[in-house]
Amino acid sequence: MDSLTIGFMGVGAILVLLAARVPIAFALGSVSLVGIIIVRNERAAFAMVGSLPHEFASSWELSAIPMFLLMGAIAYKTGLTSSLYAAARVWLNGLPGGLAVATNFTAAGFAAASGSSVATSAAVGRLAIPEMLKYGYDKSLATGTVAASGTLGALIPPSIAFVIYGFFTEQSVGRLLMAGLIPGLLTAGAYTIMIVGRCTIWPELAPRVQMTVTWRDRMIVLRDVWPLPLLVLGVIGSIYAGIATPTEAGALGALFALVIGLAQGRATFEVIKESVMDALRTTSSLFFLAIGAVLLTRFLALAGVPTYIANLVSDMNLGEIELVIALAVIYLILGMFLDPLGVMLLTLPVFLPAFEALDVNLIWIGVIVVKMIEIGLLTPPVGLNVYIVKNVVGDAVPLATIFKGVGWFLVCEFFIMWALIYNQGLSLWLPSLMMD
Repeated sequence: MDSLTIGFMGVGAILVLLAARVPIAFALGSVSLVGIIIVRNERAAFAMVGSLPHEFASSWELSAIPMFLLMGAIAYKTGLTSSLYAAARVWLNGLPGGLAVATNFTAAGFAAASGSSVATSAAVGRLAIPEMLKYGYDKSLATGTVAASGTLGALIPPSIAFVIYGFFTEQSVGRLLMAGLIPGLLTAGAYTIMIVGRCTIWPELAPRVQMTVTWRDRMIVLRDVWPLPLLVLGVIGSIYAGIATPTEAGALGALFALVIGLAQGRATFEVIKESVMDALRTTSSLFFLAIGAVLLTRFLALAGVPTYIANLVSDMNLGEIELVIALAVIYLILGMFLDPLGVMLLTLPVFLPAFEALDVNLIWIGVIVVKMIEIGLLTPPVGLNVYIVKNVVGDAVPLATIFKGVGWFLVCEFFIMWALIYNQGLSLWLPSLMMD
């Protein structure tokens, strides 16, 4: 059996293991290890396993991950994010579906602090869903809004997915983070238009909340919210202006979140301890995943898969748009059954040579990839964010109802993806203005 066949058999074996719910890190790492032993020998395989964790963990680019996670954990546990929903509700109450719109923008703000879609869905769901259901909102609208808006954590900086993508593709993490900002805001805007439109046509979906709000009330509620936007703008602005690297910006963000928490009397020793432990646990799981993916990259390279795919794309004369559409379709299909981050780590080693062969802008591709990961968090039967919301609401809302509500947001995603694929400027304009 030739090396190329072994390489493709390895990819197939990983897909089978992931479909069987084997942990992603184990599936990627074990199949890659066995594959390298077959293609080369045991000595080469174990030499890679021995050196890879240190090489990976000592990467400066990836040190941004624990910093962003720590910043998000401190912001959440010290209550910096808890006032977001109250402020959004006061300011957006007058719109049709005002509570759902407030939930959407609260999720965008929380995503900018945490960088995690799952954390955003869980936290915002606990705040917003009981409130919307109390005022008679349609269950599918209430839960679907939380599940969909939670995915903004994948795009709006700081984004953990962009950090991992930047490491694997050797692209600037700072430029990738900036590239996700406009698509993230575009997504939040499209969701808002859809919510307002539906609630205008079918007002029974979202009964108006009788609430008298003065401008004084609006100003007062901002008093408790201002530290979080300032924190997020400081992190994003320092990266954009070239003042700090993503890692330095994340560290400063974590420090400022801690200082704000201490100043407000909320950052107790127990809170700080829990924040650090949360960041450590999540970082560890992400690093195990990514180490398995790096091992897969080495295995496929030894098997000759990247060279084969690059030559195949060259022979097929595919344009970059056709290749990107093919990538989006494959991500959509795989995202229905597999963990989204696992899909990215599995497919990058396979698709990257094809994009490099066509000299496609990898910053733009990064936005497309992360956007498809975001969509994978919503698609049945394994829409992770949907299950997170289900865990929040318990038996109060059936799973089918949540998926029904998410369907409207997936329609929005179709048009957003169309815009991002056919207008690269939406992704590349902001990074092009960055100072080096």
